[in-house]
Amino acid sequence: MGFISAVRASTFLASVFIGLVLILLVLFTSQLGAVRINFSDWASLIHQGEDIQSGSSYVLWQLRLPRIIFALLIGAALGLSGALTQGFFRNPLADPGLLGVSAGAACAVALGIVLFNDLNIPLLPEWRFWTIPALAFSGAILVCFALDRIARWITPGSIAGLLLTGIALNALAAAIIGLCTYLATDEQLRNLTFWTMGSLSGSSWILLIAAAVLFAVAWWRLRRMISVMNVFALGESVAAHVGIEISRIRMEIIFWVALLSGFAVAWCGMIGFVGLIAPNFARAWLGGDQRVVVPASMVLGGILLLLADTCARTIAMPAEVPVGIFTALLGAPFFILLLLSSRRQLA
Repeated sequence: MGFISAVRASTFLASVFIGLVLILLVLFTSQLGAVRINFSDWASLIHQGEDIQSGSSYVLWQLRLPRIIFALLIGAALGLSGALTQGFFRNPLADPGLLGVSAGAACAVALGIVLFNDLNIPLLPEWRFWTIPALAFSGAILVCFALDRIARWITPGSIAGLLLTGIALNALAAAIIGLCTYLATDEQLRNLTFWTMGSLSGSSWILLIAAAVLFAVAWWRLRRMISVMNVFALGESVAAHVGIEISRIRMEIIFWVALLSGFAVAWCGMIGFVGLIAPNFARAWLGGDQRVVVPASMVLGGILLLLADTCARTIAMPAEVPVGIFTALLGAPFFILLLLSSRRQLA
């Protein structure tokens, strides 16, 4: 009983510490940008309510703060997706992109930008804002459906077969994207290139609420499966022997990975490295227990994407650099450090 109380106390203290770190990080990054933020801007919401229309208060409450929190949520979603993928496939190099989800979303967007743009489909102006996200999300879900059907047909019940099917779908999507790039005009190619590099500039409070609801539902559902994923480290046969329904767990994990990463790609474009590096860093730091690795991956993913987005919007002010460039620049050194630490442990 005393041991359980000690574990709960340590978990509570760790949660409080992480919360304080995130709050301080939000306060710090909110000060960085082309517009200077003062203490009075933070209090303006109390004095003016939601009628803030201009000035630095508007920049803080309507532009910068939603984008910061949105970066934390999207990074956490990518970290969660990466941890689930690596734990399920027992492969530290696996990430949502390996299943073809990101490539499927990018493929749908490329087709929409290059081919459907010439059809002159009449759409209301407010609907055009949702066109690219809808295409990307549809592409991610379609790849998820194709992945399940093809894997069930060719290699039923095999996790390795599922992974190889994802690699094949990745190659097919890359070929279609390459064809669209070849056929694109200069303006279409510029739009496609900027989208594939990622950006969080489209964030808003409405989008932030949608992301928060999706993330909360996903975490409520997946937290019950995290302890089961520890059994997958022992192999499929052992998991089946202890009574785990591998097919059901597999489909549920793939569904939530597709949903989370598809939502992220739909609104932010292709953001690489976060889902790969956050679980690896958490595993090297805290061990292999999925009950610890998965929450830590979410926190580290959010912090990594927030730092990358802060660099993207501040280094070339007033212009903005695609955030995917900085996730790679920040993620690659982390990955090299992890490789060095692994080599020391094996030596």
